[in-house]
Amino acid sequence: MGRARPGERGPQSPVPAEPPAPPPRRGRTLALLGALFAAAAAAAAARALARHSEAQAAARQDSALKALGTEGLFLFSSLDTDQDMYISPEEFKPIAEKLTGSTPSASYEEEELPLDPSEETLTIEARFQPLLPESMTKSKDGFLGVSRLALSGLRNWTSAASPSAVFAARHFRPFLPPRGHVELGEPWWIIPSELSVFTGYLSNNRFYPPPPKGKEVIIHRLLSMFHPRPFVKTRFAPQGAVACLTAVGDFYYTVMFRIHAEFQLSEPPDFPFWFSPAQFTGHIILSKDATHVRDFRLFVPNHRSLNVDMEWLYGASESSSMEVDIGYIPQMELEATGPSVPSVILDEDGNMIDSRLPSGEPLQFVFEEIKWQQELSWEEAARRLEVAMYPFKKVTYLPFTEAFDQAKAKNKLVHSILLWGALDDQNCHCSGRTLRETVLESSPILALLNESFISTWSLVKELEDLQNNQENPTHKKLAGLHLEKYSFPVEMMICLPNGTVVHHINANYFLDITSVKPQDIENNVFGFSSTFEDPSTATYMQFLKEGLRRGLPLLQP
Repeated sequence: MGRARPGERGPQSPVPAEPPAPPPRRGRTLALLGALFAAAAAAAAARALARHSEAQAAARQDSALKALGTEGLFLFSSLDTDQDMYISPEEFKPIAEKLTGSTPSASYEEEELPLDPSEETLTIEARFQPLLPESMTKSKDGFLGVSRLALSGLRNWTSAASPSAVFAARHFRPFLPPRGHVELGEPWWIIPSELSVFTGYLSNNRFYPPPPKGKEVIIHRLLSMFHPRPFVKTRFAPQGAVACLTAVGDFYYTVMFRIHAEFQLSEPPDFPFWFSPAQFTGHIILSKDATHVRDFRLFVPNHRSLNVDMEWLYGASESSSMEVDIGYIPQMELEATGPSVPSVILDEDGNMIDSRLPSGEPLQFVFEEIKWQQELSWEEAARRLEVAMYPFKKVTYLPFTEAFDQAKAKNKLVHSILLWGALDDQNCHCSGRTLRETVLESSPILALLNESFISTWSLVKELEDLQNNQENPTHKKLAGLHLEKYSFPVEMMICLPNGTVVHHINANYFLDITSVKPQDIENNVFGFSSTFEDPSTATYMQFLKEGLRRGLPLLQP
């Protein structure tokens, strides 16, 4: 378009239109009311649909209960993993495999851990001695009415499922430290724990473990050498696997690890039976690129008198009665027969040669000596892994008699916990779990215990053995003073260095009074302090301070 010459008027700009008049207020109000009515109608429809769905689910549940009975519904629910009241072919597969005796041609483990002929392999052997029935504290034959059927899965487990298995060296790559994580003794998680006191626990009503994923696969396959149904993630916290470096060389690492896992010993139609070893610990020496494994060992520690927790249901629902016992398993161990070696041997030209001598004997490989630049003791590494799993162990808990020796030397009171199962592993029972996951790991309690007490925890059975030992009268007396005050399942005590108990509280009572509001507690002996908001921490703090008030004047000057 050309410009307008002087004297000419160009096209006039259009005059802006007047803005539209706002709609009447009445119209806006009606529109708003309409939107509100629509939203209310949608919400009502959603609630109606939810009620209808709940009613349908309840109806299907009632129908299933009438058709199957209580135990039948329990079995059905254990297979119906997505809880849609239908059994899919995938959900039915465990029953089909059990009834037919067949297994799929390729399992997820085989798909995840294939062997490559060009890589190094090693043989792992399983050594297994079954649980000693006489070590069970409550459930021997005829005691408490425990039927042989309830313990059938345990009694039938007399040997390892796979006495030996071949692994590729690279299968152990998950044991390598994360990139840049090369500090001796600094823990990292191979499999993180997903549970806490706030998340609750996983269901007891399960028979078959979920398919392992990622780093879980190697641990699942290793534990499957003991029994075909290992659960890599336990029902109770702390779950998972934690590790740290104990030695570093130019080309190799030594890694110490601790694994919490459990086994399901029953299959339908029996009720679930959970077998939870105290822990699996061990070490692996492997190259930094995971192409060679020099040594591997995994085992359940057997130095304590009890090292396994067992729990089994007596009913057809999650809320059914559960029996609990603990016992001792002498040996549960995996160990490499030797370093990993090549599956095939190549000559200088890359041609495959026979891996056996003319005599038929396999070739002997000579391995270079590993020179370590840094090393950490097994005891210190184990302590650090323990603290990673159990923060309450930031306080040192000494062995029973050693604690009283230290108390005498330092003229301090003893904070002692006496319980049925171990406090710092997975054969601990409910009350002990609650204590270690709450008050015992709280910062105020940790600070007071470290400052003012010598701490220890003990198994009841170990103190009973100590009390029956006539060789050391002092230890016999210490054990007797403790056992006099003990009530099942856990007793917390404050003691003088000579063993006299000046104050004590039972865990069940402690949990009872901390489960209600402070104003509901009439007895103020273990009252709540205004300093702490958490009633459990406040009450345990009061317990410790009351012990100090009673015990300090009695200490020898």
